[in-house]
Amino acid sequence: MDPVAALLEIASLLERERASRYRAKAFRQAAASLKSLPGDARTDPVRIRAAKGIGESTFAVILQALAGGIPDYLVDLRGQVEPERTSALRSRLRGDLHAHTEWSDGTTPIAVMAEAARALGHEYLAITDHSPRLKVARGLSAERLREQIPLVRAESTGGLTLFAGIEVDILDDGSLDQDADLLGELDIVVASAHSKLRMDSRGMTARMIAAVSSPLVNVLGHCTGRLVQGERGTRPQSQFDARAVFDACAENGVAVEINSRPERQDPPDDLIAIAMDAGCLFSIDSDAHAPGQLSLIDHGAERAENAGVPAERIVTTWGRERLRAWAE
Repeated sequence: MDPVAALLEIASLLERERASRYRAKAFRQAAASLKSLPGDARTDPVRIRAAKGIGESTFAVILQALAGGIPDYLVDLRGQVEPERTSALRSRLRGDLHAHTEWSDGTTPIAVMAEAARALGHEYLAITDHSPRLKVARGLSAERLREQIPLVRAESTGGLTLFAGIEVDILDDGSLDQDADLLGELDIVVASAHSKLRMDSRGMTARMIAAVSSPLVNVLGHCTGRLVQGERGTRPQSQFDARAVFDACAENGVAVEINSRPERQDPPDDLIAIAMDAGCLFSIDSDAHAPGQLSLIDHGAERAENAGVPAERIVTTWGRERLRAWAE
């Protein structure tokens, strides 16, 4: 087995199961280090072991791959990581409107996320790093976002369109955490609440309606903010008048995100039913913070299919030109 391919597959599987970002990053760094060696050095154990970024575990993987076998570490992971879920709806998804890079709290450069999206057969991917208020996630200032936009669009190659976007924080009064003019330059704007999630129902309802009523917003991200499992523990869902919020989404053409991360499962099934009844559009998104997490859209697709969401109301089943026209 090609050692670089083995290291990258391990990294991707670790990312999919939301393992420590440092473990996955170590295997990606080792792959990059091995790939950068001269051709003859890539099969020389002494020179490989001396290369920066190659440690004991990654070195063992490389040696076993060079010997012609599938590395033990990879065999074990393939048996442990839950395989991708298959559904009729998953095969109809054309892209993803919510993904992060190392510009905020993701783990890899824009180009690596783009490469992973191409490997999944995506037609488009929106890069939506965080906005300034979310300092813990290295949210992008207006200056950094302006710097990022052309770099994102420059990766639109090989059949993949990269949309310049943002996951903009919904502030306490429902305003958006970024300059309006700059938001207007973006292809995709996902609006999400990340703070004061226990706000009283009346205040949270007004806050969310104000956000989705903005003509700059395309998608309402993980609307309840809940966590149902995972290393971050659990968190109850925000309380708001779901019918009023989803009526506002439908009126303004804003898609309700079906967030595919297993620890979120957001919105809950009962809220998906309310959004369907309100006439909402939906967007099945990975909320990926690493390349291997882009494949998590299979979870969102399965939930949407089980909830009976019609494919034609899911914007991420649309081709890129229809998607772009809607977003504009």
